[in-house]
Amino acid sequence: MHKVVLWQIPKEMTSKKIVLVDDEQDILSMLEYNLEKAGYNVHKANDGISGVELVKKVRPDLVLLDVMMPGMDGIEVCQTIRDIEDINQPVIAMLTSRAEDYSQIAGFDAGADDYITKPIRPRLLLSRIEALLRRSTFQSSSPKSGNQVHYIDKERFVLVNNGTDVLLPKKEFELIELLLSAPGKVFTRERILDKVWGNDTVVGERTIDVHIRKLREKIGDQTIRTIKGVGYTYEKPVMA
Repeated sequence: MHKVVLWQIPKEMTSKKIVLVDDEQDILSMLEYNLEKAGYNVHKANDGISGVELVKKVRPDLVLLDVMMPGMDGIEVCQTIRDIEDINQPVIAMLTSRAEDYSQIAGFDAGADDYITKPIRPRLLLSRIEALLRRSTFQSSSPKSGNQVHYIDKERFVLVNNGTDVLLPKKEFELIELLLSAPGKVFTRERILDKVWGNDTVVGERTIDVHIRKLREKIGDQTIRTIKGVGYTYEKPVMA
């Protein structure tokens, strides 16, 4: 007799909290059933406003968020969550039945980490969620000391962080290269968009925020400072 092996997640993932936000009750029930069966601690909301309040209350590790909802849609919810300053920011994965590129671009510009397209296959969904949470756990456990020393190695196209090479996507590399070109100087959003993305590419200002957040996860959150309403600056660490 063949044994049936059910999907299992690593023990370290079973305490992870997930918030589901979707206006379709059957989708919510299906997601809740499969995620709880896999061992996750699941909370759910059926509209965007309730979803934001639930995130503030629960402080989840991951938010699974539908794009198309009446009232406050998923893009607005994602932006609102990213603007909450007194929580550890969760991983945000967007759920959508829309395959249009502009919908995905809007989601990433709002701060989403991944996109999952409906109809959803439970086993694939669980695999994607596990991968996202593993990546988040790895990044949050990386050293984030304010005494890190960074410099650009242009020949090898890498950022050197305390003697360790950090491989970055092209735009993240160009962004940190710009900030490092003048430590202490405040680069406005308009300047960053012009120098990194250029006038020929149409992107929202939220794109900068997403790239800055990902850089902070990789190189430390003490060196890139936000100048509210203006832009960003790289603060050269004080050596101990």
